Amino acid sequence: MQPRISLVTLGVRDLDRACAFYERLGWGAPRRPDAEVAFFQAGPIVFALWAALGGHGAPGLELAHNVASPAEVEAVLAAAVAAGGRLVRPAAAQPWGGTSGAFADPEGYVWEVAHNPAWTLGPDGSVTLPPAG
Repeated sequence: MQPRISLVTLGVRDLDRACAFYERLGWGAPRRPDAEVAFFQAGPIVFALWAALGGHGAPGLELAHNVASPAEVEAVLAAAVAAGGRLVRPAAAQPWGGTSGAFADPEGYVWEVAHNPAWTLGPDGSVTLPPAG
């Protein structure tokens, strides 16, 4: 597994208010594929705001490790469990067209492992959102 953080997600109580704040800070307009999530390109990673992160409400934090294929999602989850982590969500196809699962590290921090076929994953692990539109 190549060590990287592809995505940092903050759970928020008011998505519109949070988006407006980051836009005012100069982050640009977010990509909003639905009413629950907003994505900002943040250099080589993606910064996300999610209403009711993980079904637990906000605030919350989730890190993500994006990979190049659905099979890699399963492999990274298995490696995390073998290293002492706990499986939170097994790998599964998602309504947004990709595959994801999650593990928790020994301190309980949750990492999503995802393959998103709409996002470009660079050889260095950087993630690029698709063009707006």
